[in-house]
Amino acid sequence: MPIKSVNVRVPAKVNLQLSVGPREEDGFHNLVSVFQAISIFDEVKISLTEPNSGIQISISGEQTHGVPADSNNLAVQAALLMANEYDLDLDIHIEIKKSIPVAGGMAGGSADAAATIVGLDYLFSLGMNREEMADIAARLGSDVPFMLNGGTAIGTGHGDQLMSALSRGTYHWVLALSSSGLSTPAVYAECDRLRTGLEIVEPQTNEALMQALLAADPESVGAALVNDLQPAACSLRPALRLVLDVGQEYGALGALVSGSGPTVAFLVADEEAGLDLAVALTSSGVVGSVARAYGPVAGAKVIS
Repeated sequence: MPIKSVNVRVPAKVNLQLSVGPREEDGFHNLVSVFQAISIFDEVKISLTEPNSGIQISISGEQTHGVPADSNNLAVQAALLMANEYDLDLDIHIEIKKSIPVAGGMAGGSADAAATIVGLDYLFSLGMNREEMADIAARLGSDVPFMLNGGTAIGTGHGDQLMSALSRGTYHWVLALSSSGLSTPAVYAECDRLRTGLEIVEPQTNEALMQALLAADPESVGAALVNDLQPAACSLRPALRLVLDVGQEYGALGALVSGSGPTVAFLVADEEAGLDLAVALTSSGVVGSVARAYGPVAGAKVIS
């Protein structure tokens, strides 16, 4: 009996390192990014529909503002790419239940695209291996390949050339969420503006961070967190500086803007410290809402 639908769960990510090289002639930047997948999840359900109904999409959940429910959605673009690559006649409904913040630097759109690749492979019994999935994913965006596997990984090139990071232990995060997102292109443009006239070198992996992850040492990981886009995000959204200061004042081991922001990620010692920081941030009045999570977790996964 053919499978009629599939549910895929996919996590958010934080960047433990995001080092940005000079702007290239094509407008892009070479990156070194250390990703960690964390326990905030979107769920993507793909269902077969009536013949000739095409690809339909609907969005629900707590994080839906500004998410396109049309062909601009990365999940739809993933489906169209899969249809072309594997000669599929797609009559499907993609239902995305969102919990990952939108335009928050946590790769929510990329996560949904990765979930769509995994879901269509399962639904149509394509038998894709991880390399084939990663090839499709890389054509959709630099964060998409990471969301397939999750865990902790180092991304180079435009962030899409991945290798697993030697990481041990579980890391606890408190996330200060914003009610409005930041445009990734705008943040990169501001980064370039702020660095005008400076000599920018090609990015390198942060060895202190790698050693700390290998040693399962949250305090040293916290001290080694770095994001070259943080000054640009704070320039466009000055209130982020106050959020960063308040979190560290209340005992975070480390803090940084995740990706292009505006989510601020605080690393804490353990679950109890996370609860304490979440309460302190909420009562401080400088944060709209907070979430707690742990990592690393697995990437896009069929759950039913």
